[in-house]
Amino acid sequence: MPRLPAACLAFALLHQPAMAAFPCDELWGERNAIYFEAGYCFKTERARKAFGDNAGCKYDNVADLPLTARNRADIADIQRRERENNCPR
Repeated sequence: MPRLPAACLAFALLHQPAMAAFPCDELWGERNAIYFEAGYCFKTERARKAFGDNAGCKYDNVADLPLTARNRADIADIQRRERENNCPR
């Protein structure tokens, strides 16, 4: 098996933290897309930037969202994966 040049290895090591954030960003987006579809009114700038200005939102509290059993299972799975990846809360 060929060895990677040292420059390639250094590049990979230097950029590891940026790649480590990717699963967390992806999981955040998946979870919040479910909330968005259910009519959640986002409070953070990040979420409003990603999902819009809350036009048509109906619920200020996640606990009030009319989620299906499937939605709840998907959210629980996403939150489990967020914990496994040490994603920020």
